[in-house]
Amino acid sequence: MHIPDGFLSMPVWAGLDIGAAPAVAYLARRAQRDLEESRVALLGVMGAFVFAAQMINFPVGVGTSGHLVGSALLGVTLGPSAAAVVMTAILAIQALIFQDGGLLALGANVVNMAIVGVLAGYLPYHYWGRSGARKFALFLGGVLSVFAAALLAMAELLLSGVRIPGPVLGISVALFLVSAVIEGAITLAVFQAIERINPGFIRAPSGRGAPVLAGLLVAAVFLAAVGVLFASAWPDGLEKLAQDAGISGRAKALIATPFADYEAGFLSSVWLRKAAAGLAGLALVYGVCLVLARAARRRRSA
Repeated sequence: MHIPDGFLSMPVWAGLDIGAAPAVAYLARRAQRDLEESRVALLGVMGAFVFAAQMINFPVGVGTSGHLVGSALLGVTLGPSAAAVVMTAILAIQALIFQDGGLLALGANVVNMAIVGVLAGYLPYHYWGRSGARKFALFLGGVLSVFAAALLAMAELLLSGVRIPGPVLGISVALFLVSAVIEGAITLAVFQAIERINPGFIRAPSGRGAPVLAGLLVAAVFLAAVGVLFASAWPDGLEKLAQDAGISGRAKALIATPFADYEAGFLSSVWLRKAAAGLAGLALVYGVCLVLARAARRRRSA
């Protein structure tokens, strides 16, 4: 789902970079206005959990994998503005530290997953989350968040002059839809697990929510340190699309990093390389989200 550098034309990636910057700044101001002290820790924990979950690819079709994006999950737990800021932080760290998504294409990925993805994932819950259709709203939000982001990514490729044969486009849409359905199921399952631990926690986090935060952190650490061993090695939907369209060779990294592809290249053991990179990223995302949340609270108090 992360678009690397080299896939988009300069007018497309530059236009999206220019548009994403003020949009995220506006959402950050809204998040600052709405952020309560009780939600500060939740931002860091949810950011870390989503980052770790994104590392675990699962098969969605022959030769293709997918992974949790987390836009809808962040939207319903944090609210859309804070969720967009957290997802932007995750995407920036992934691009800068792990070479997952391009630096020049960061605006495109932010628009797709942090803005449109979060909004598409949140709206069903906003309208039906307090009705008898809440489970369906959570599931639908997960589906829409991934499918909308995927359609935008394909549209951006087409606008950049990438020729995608009709059969390849059709198969890609089908695979993205499968990923979206799985995203919906995971979103619903995680939300229900949180509510079982502490009913009402999402609506009003408090000191009694410590078991929820601890549980999410433990799950994030497990995914980053152990789950990576069982992650599918197949390319995700966008990588598969790039291969079939003959553009995978265009992908390029603008900076070098010792944690490229979520592996600590300076370690010898395969498991240690993956686990060390995952845990380092988890700690970094948690720290950055916590710092952003506390800074927003201080500015609000001032």
